[in-house]
Amino acid sequence: MSYLDLHRRMAAGIEAETDKALGLLGPSAPAVRTAVSALLADRTFTYPLSVLPLLVHAAETGDPEPALPLAVVHQLWWTSACCLDDLADSQGAYTAGDLDDSEALLATVIAGTPLPLLVVGSDSVPEALRGTLAAEIVRCWVDATEGQLRDLAGQAEGATRDSVTEVYLGKSGAPFGMVTAMAATLAGADATRVGRWRRFGEVFGILWQLFNDQDDILTGRNEDLRNGTVTYLLACALDDGAAPVPAGRITALHTAAQGSADARTELTGVLLDAGVLRRFEADVDAFRGQAHRLLDELGGHEGYVPALRDLVDRASQVLLRPAARPETVSAARPETVSTGG
Repeated sequence: MSYLDLHRRMAAGIEAETDKALGLLGPSAPAVRTAVSALLADRTFTYPLSVLPLLVHAAETGDPEPALPLAVVHQLWWTSACCLDDLADSQGAYTAGDLDDSEALLATVIAGTPLPLLVVGSDSVPEALRGTLAAEIVRCWVDATEGQLRDLAGQAEGATRDSVTEVYLGKSGAPFGMVTAMAATLAGADATRVGRWRRFGEVFGILWQLFNDQDDILTGRNEDLRNGTVTYLLACALDDGAAPVPAGRITALHTAAQGSADARTELTGVLLDAGVLRRFEADVDAFRGQAHRLLDELGGHEGYVPALRDLVDRASQVLLRPAARPETVSAARPETVSTGG
């Protein structure tokens, strides 16, 4: 069974649980429900990673179904985070379906925190665990926001692979660590196992972000270059001896790339240098090894742990090729994972 197989099996349950969550907004907030529903309908994700908490719960107990509320929390969190990112980049021109940017912002606030808190405080969750799961949501937002703020303030000059990893650990590791820890808690795991599941989610989140960085180049969106984001691949290029040009030239191109298509093209060529990609691939392999070792330590139900391993391997694919250019790389890629639920 792959994670996609599980999603096909549980998709109707996730949809029903989402409708139930929207009902928690109550009869006095019809406009809020309409706006959040529109946001969820507009923000669809290519890869259904909302099954991750289902897989963790099933690895602990053999049953994914009790974690359906956490699949909804995951989807709400990522919908909110991605919409906030789009709103920040849109300069007032963002829309989500029929929502304008102001309506989308209000819906995003509700979808990101109040509604997930309502879900974990509902009858779908045992009363004794509601406070613990609510604290996970709050903790995640703090850690992820810290990572995102560091990302926004990041400078290419002086960036290292370790410094970028710390950023990724917040902005992507925190939300995945949240849902894996929540699923383990809901499954009745002890504190040690919950901590290991959290770490697994954090490492998976780093792998996830590394894939997403590749996808930005492969699709030709180049949002990272346009926004001046300091990516892990850029940090690999800045390491001594990895790239074919000096670090000073790379940082100059990184600055110019925000407004220059020529600079973006030249910098992309540097990032796709064979030496840079070798360093990048070696580190991806190291993160994948960490994730697999954590799964080895955790063990679990034999019907579901292999699906988690499969998910790690899909997230760990290095799809970039030396000397390729975004406009010449086929968009038809092996099925893998991408940001979101």
